[in-house]
Amino acid sequence: MSHNTILNHQEIAFKIKRIAYQIYETFIDENEIVIAGIHGNGSIFARKIAAVLQSISPLEVIFCDVMIDKKNPQAAITTSIDKSKYEGKGMVLVDDVLNSGTILIYGVRHFLDVPLTKFKTAVLVDRNHKKYPIKADFKGISLSTSLREHVQVVFDENGDYAYLE
Repeated sequence: MSHNTILNHQEIAFKIKRIAYQIYETFIDENEIVIAGIHGNGSIFARKIAAVLQSISPLEVIFCDVMIDKKNPQAAITTSIDKSKYEGKGMVLVDDVLNSGTILIYGVRHFLDVPLTKFKTAVLVDRNHKKYPIKADFKGISLSTSLREHVQVVFDENGDYAYLE
């Protein structure tokens, strides 16, 4: 199967920096912010955003890994930090690709039981094929693709890239 690169390493780095600035502008009134990445590529992307955010802002950035069973998103969701660490703070839930919205909406649902000052979502690639009424507040790129096409993001020490196959 052939694939076409939609974002190269430099473009992804630029998107990460832009998203970090947008997050800072949105959460400028906060002292602390939680960047919660959906386990896997979402966590890697979230850590990259968190690193840039720490370098450009005075915000204290708390990282949270969110474990969701992608084959069964209704199963119990766990986080790498206790909910008392994100209670009363601003949060951004991050994933690499927004396909149908299933994983992101179940992730959002998990955090709705906790009082947060602000809650936003961020993705690198938004495919515009949502089954649920969820949107990405911060996104690197929006793509209108067919349902048969697949977007894959690769975070690699030799260079990050995203491709469509």
